[in-house]
Amino acid sequence: MEKIVAKVLITMLALLITAAVIPGIAVSGIWAGFWAALILGVLNVIVKPIFTILTLPLTILTLGLFLFVINGIMLMFAAYFISGFYVSGLLSAIVASVFLTIISSIIQNLMD
Repeated sequence: MEKIVAKVLITMLALLITAAVIPGIAVSGIWAGFWAALILGVLNVIVKPIFTILTLPLTILTLGLFLFVINGIMLMFAAYFISGFYVSGLLSAIVASVFLTIISSIIQNLMD
């Protein structure tokens, strides 16, 4: 349970940093960031595997690059459910998802 809470908090911090750096992404506050990180985690566990399987031919055809689009779509879904979290479009979401992954990895490595 502690690892899940730590992962959500790391994602929240990375999401707040991403919103400060990437145009088109906005988080209204810490609580919105917390809920966005929590919803994003749930979407990545439940919805993302379904999308990945359904788009497997396209993912193979693009040599895995379509996974960036799926990650962006997960960010847009999270923004749909959280009122204080805003994503302006798919391109912003894709760029933000790449940046979010990098920042989350850096923070996770610093914590270990």
